[in-house]
Order: sequence, then structure tokens, then C-alpha cells
Amino acid sequence: MHVHVQAQNGEAKFWLEPTITLAQHTGLSQNDLNKALRLVQEHENEIRDAWNRHFSR
Repeated sequence: MHVHVQAQNGEAKFWLEPTITLAQHTGLSQNDLNKALRLVQEHENEIRDAWNRHFSR
């Protein structure tokens, strides 16, 4: 399970399992990566719910 985060200057992919970790990124500053990580952590349950809804079809 993973999530992609896009920003104006690049993007990142975060694994959600077994823990939230950065998989890869392109063009994002460390500050942007920190913000993205914080957002993924804050919205983890919503992201997991959306993933499960999408892939249970």
C-alpha cells in the first residue's frame, strides 16, 4: 500500500506498510518532503480507507 504526493516542483511516493516511509521522490526539497510526510501521517486512515475502497472493486 502506498500513496503518491504531488507538489508544484515534484512528487514523492510513500509506503504505508509496514510503517509510513519515503519510497522515492523527484524535485522536492527536504522541507516539502517533511510537509508531505506530515500530511500523509495526519491523513493515514483516510488514505487507507480510500485505497481499500478503490482496490476492492
